[in-house]
Amino acid sequence: MLEWRKLVCGVMIVIVPTSMSAQGTDRALLHSDGGTWLNGNPAPASSAIFPNDYIQTQTAHSAKIDVEGSTVMVLSDTVLQFEGDELVLDHGSLQLNTARQMKVRVNCMTVIPVIADWTQYDVSDIDGKVKVTAYKNDVKIHAQGVARRSKQAASADNIVHEGEQATREEKCGGVARPAGKGPLLDSPLAKVVGAGAIGLTCLILCHTDDPVSPSKP
Repeated sequence: MLEWRKLVCGVMIVIVPTSMSAQGTDRALLHSDGGTWLNGNPAPASSAIFPNDYIQTQTAHSAKIDVEGSTVMVLSDTVLQFEGDELVLDHGSLQLNTARQMKVRVNCMTVIPVIADWTQYDVSDIDGKVKVTAYKNDVKIHAQGVARRSKQAASADNIVHEGEQATREEKCGGVARPAGKGPLLDSPLAKVVGAGAIGLTCLILCHTDDPVSPSKP
């Protein structure tokens, strides 16, 4: 029994610190100056946050997120979702200082530090424009769902080098087609059917013995 207890204790010593370390990457502390909402409720001065938590700062107010290896300043008029090592930005501005390659996702774009070293960068999504500024080390903008039609276009990553800034459209993906136009209407079959319908209409109107609008009942 004594040997069994020693074995259990040894396993606990190995497992528990590892588990706590893993949990540390998925939780953070939110510091508010009084103008921040957490999941739809006023946030206290300091509060623990977890994945899927929503944070919103009001006008003229800001907040700070402290997570293991990263610090994030949430500027005013910002809405985001906390996802551990990733922040999902709905709109507003973020300032990040991270050594754990914390990412920011905006729609189909994800901004990712290039190296696992202290990286300082800003991401803003205002008026449909996403602006990325790299202050220390490089970051890359990875776009998901971008059509790749050739080997030359196989990579959808754009590098923003230290000291540079890049701006992208918030909406990305397939090109929207005008109403009434599309692959179906542009197909040869649709054109043939359309031409046949026009010809049939002309045949009826032009070669019938009775006028379309008879003058006599």
